[in-house]
Amino acid sequence: MPITMNLHVDARSPIPIRRQLTEQLKHAIESGRVPRDQTLPSIRELAGFLGINTNTVARVIEDLKQSGYVEARRGRGVFVAAAPPVRPSPGRREGFLKDVVIRAAAVGMTADDLAVGVLSLAGVRPPAIDGAVEVLLVERSPAELDFFAGQLEAHFPIRVDKVLLGELTAITRRRTPAGRWRAAVTSFGHLPEVERVLRGRGVPVIALLAEAHLETLHRLAQLPAGTRVGVASDALETAHDLEHSIANAALANIVLVGASPLEGTALGRLVRRVDVIVCSSSSAERVRQVAGPSLQVMIDDRALDGRAIQMLATLLVDGNGGTPERTPHGGATRPTTRKK
Repeated sequence: MPITMNLHVDARSPIPIRRQLTEQLKHAIESGRVPRDQTLPSIRELAGFLGINTNTVARVIEDLKQSGYVEARRGRGVFVAAAPPVRPSPGRREGFLKDVVIRAAAVGMTADDLAVGVLSLAGVRPPAIDGAVEVLLVERSPAELDFFAGQLEAHFPIRVDKVLLGELTAITRRRTPAGRWRAAVTSFGHLPEVERVLRGRGVPVIALLAEAHLETLHRLAQLPAGTRVGVASDALETAHDLEHSIANAALANIVLVGASPLEGTALGRLVRRVDVIVCSSSSAERVRQVAGPSLQVMIDDRALDGRAIQMLATLLVDGNGGTPERTPHGGATRPTTRKK
């Protein structure tokens, strides 16, 4: 491992180890201490060097992959991306922080008060805040709505209005006040239909791709050659999304047999043809009921695409770091349609 990276984590810090390592690696890449196209140490090497859990390191690498800092290359490892994201310069960030500290001092807060307050807000992120921005979430099944809503509320202090795709047209006709939703979020496959229904309402629509976790791909890569793998989910389209995400990893040791929804006869046919089923934790009980104890069930609770998260953040926060203007209903005053 290159000594110049100077990585270290503090287990006593209130900042989670995953966040500490993610930010240090981002800074090392941005500052050029790790050159473009440079290979990173393996997950085991990083975990051993830092004395932390391999699962934590795997999630850090997944975070960096989702945000465009690194890329996985089949059979060669994880490399720094040729063109990683550009964040504000250290000087600009320092200037922003100084401004925040000065403003805090003006209302009687010390630097320690401010640090504790920021950590508290970042760690708690309450799912419902009075006067919070509201975001429309459209998915095909209740399980998908619950999954994506939890992910979005973990990233942003927003209200998520969950609507099933099949009910979207009726609901928008019946009870949508002007400017109610700052943005609409849906899976990539539903994007055209959601855009069609919301056309002319001034609500930007963003597609959030949910990909397999790097940890899942790592586990799949350890399976014996020729292992037959299937994918199951509450909705067939969701299962296909996860199947395509695994296929894109191009793992030579596995054979992807197919994808299936949880209900109906297709799941029974699939489990008889595979050695391993990949599914979400919410789907696992149903899969085990159909498959029995002999089939290996691998849990994968997908990760949201980092670029789409950044796009949503841009819509929710203006360029000066404040919240955009709001109508009496909490919606955006400037309609902008953006696509993934």
